[in-house]
Amino acid sequence: MIRRAATSDLQALLPLVAAFYDEDRHDFDEARVLTGLVPLLAEDTHGQVWVSDTGTGLSAYAVVTWSWSLESGGRDCILDEIYVAPEARGVGSALLETAIDGAARVGAGAMFLETEAHNARVRGFYARHGFDVEDSVWMSRSLGP
Repeated sequence: MIRRAATSDLQALLPLVAAFYDEDRHDFDEARVLTGLVPLLAEDTHGQVWVSDTGTGLSAYAVVTWSWSLESGGRDCILDEIYVAPEARGVGSALLETAIDGAARVGAGAMFLETEAHNARVRGFYARHGFDVEDSVWMSRSLGP
């Protein structure tokens, strides 16, 4: 069953986030993740978190965060993270489509995402779901500690 995540899902989500970070070659800083995740679970102000719940635990999650763009005509969103545990393969398409529908229902006009250069498999997954490669290049700069 795919559903919106709740604050009560926090402890079950953290191992999935850690596994995603390991797979995507990012450092997992639990304190930093909690700072971002807790407000998303509490309310919709900044975005939505969706989970696949097997009835005995969580097997996948997707995080969508809101942004605003003139090019998009206002609210758009970023698929910030999506992860499906190896034993739950096959739930990714339903999870992604649910997250897309949830964002559209609250007025997001476009969804953006980034992928790692080393992950051609996931780019194929996104292409099958209607995402196109753009000419834009994402750049970043840390603004905090």
